[in-house]
Amino acid sequence: MAPRAVIIGAGFGGLAAARALRRAGLSDVVVLERADDVGGVWRDNHYPGAACDVPSVLYSWSWALNPDWGRRYPTQPEIHSYIRRVAGEEGLLDLVRTGVEVVGAAFEESSGTWRVETTTRDGASETLEAEILIAATGQLSQPAFPRVPGHFEGPVFHSAQWDHDVDLGGLRVAVIGTGASAIQFVPGIVDRVGSMTVFQRSAPYVVPKPDQAYQPRHHRLLRRAPWLMRAERRAWFWLTERFNAALGGDSAISRPLLGALRLGWRAHLRRQVPDAALRAKLVPDYALGCKRLLFSNDWYRALARPHVDVVTEAVVSLEENGVRAGDGTLHEADVVIWGTGFRATDFLGGIKVTGRGGLDLREAWDGGARAHLGLTVPGFPNLFCIYGPNTNLGGSSIINMLEAQAGYVAQVARGILTGRARLVEVKEPAYDAYDREMQGRLARSAFAGCESWYVDGERITTNWPGLVAEYRARLARVDWDELEDVS
Repeated sequence: MAPRAVIIGAGFGGLAAARALRRAGLSDVVVLERADDVGGVWRDNHYPGAACDVPSVLYSWSWALNPDWGRRYPTQPEIHSYIRRVAGEEGLLDLVRTGVEVVGAAFEESSGTWRVETTTRDGASETLEAEILIAATGQLSQPAFPRVPGHFEGPVFHSAQWDHDVDLGGLRVAVIGTGASAIQFVPGIVDRVGSMTVFQRSAPYVVPKPDQAYQPRHHRLLRRAPWLMRAERRAWFWLTERFNAALGGDSAISRPLLGALRLGWRAHLRRQVPDAALRAKLVPDYALGCKRLLFSNDWYRALARPHVDVVTEAVVSLEENGVRAGDGTLHEADVVIWGTGFRATDFLGGIKVTGRGGLDLREAWDGGARAHLGLTVPGFPNLFCIYGPNTNLGGSSIINMLEAQAGYVAQVARGILTGRARLVEVKEPAYDAYDREMQGRLARSAFAGCESWYVDGERITTNWPGLVAEYRARLARVDWDELEDVS
């Protein structure tokens, strides 16, 4: 019997995996999506100013290049529309069941299948069975809410759960957090609000974003000469790979490239923030590259507006009418917006996964998540993670990583389909050796220099330490000697 596959999540990664499995010959593929539409983070993050910080020609599936991007750096509505359109054209929307949340998955040894427990918003539950289970929930799907005591009487929402029913016009707005989302939505709302208080725990490095709108003649040219799109994609890939090499820490270009970026950041800050006292608040206390480098032409300018205040004291409590800082000051507000990012290290959060012998994935990941090639874990046969541990990037397009993972999983699935193996796991020695390699390389990387959302305890669990090209090469052909059939 041909293997059945269940995929959790209908973002870029889950849809790429579904397409790869279909092309590998699997006919029974189901994609379960808890929301009402496909799109992943680009469905959920619809705050004002939401956009990508990777050029559109690179932030696309390699098999669905788009000559009609409206900007060099695409906006959220355009990316979401692209995902929906391409998924429809590829016949992937027919595989997706929306409004279905996976709450648990348990491997049944007697049948060699995964039992996937689901629920819907109306309380209905269903159990699906499949030989192959793919978790494509990603690293940026669960909003992070700091533990701040107290209660605020007005509207409170996270940037990933933006409440468009709240009219911010003329209101006093408190923004908690200064990460990748905040640097987009703060400029997006600054002209509407009456006043804004931005609570900053750690200043980010923000450099100019070389964005531009594309004109109709640009679109016509790319349609007539699609090779230009491919050439531009290769050029951007080469450039972003230089940045990845610098972040890795072992490259000769690490110091000069990161130093040049720091000079560009400092000039950008000085040009947009004339006030020396405010500039001092906006200087990071860690080396460039340790946390995500951000791109914006408007962030610093927004913070320099006269009705905006930057507070560097810690947030200690929410009060009925505002936010209290560590120095005791109550900053009154009408609305509080969390710009505090995601629980990136909580892989498969909210889903209880049980493998062979009753092994709980949370126990297997005690001390920090890890997976061979970011994909597989011993004790969990035919379970694969898309955008799993140590596959995030400090630069470049994550879609290249997701496509490599989808291709690897499809090769294993093809092996199962043709009878080469039935229940596939990574061998413990390969699993341990890979993890030692990852943590050793990451310890020498730029990511190791500070506390960030890349870190879980003593381990960096999110990021890949090398080039995208290296990762793609390692996944291009399955090394069956690293795997075993436990059936």
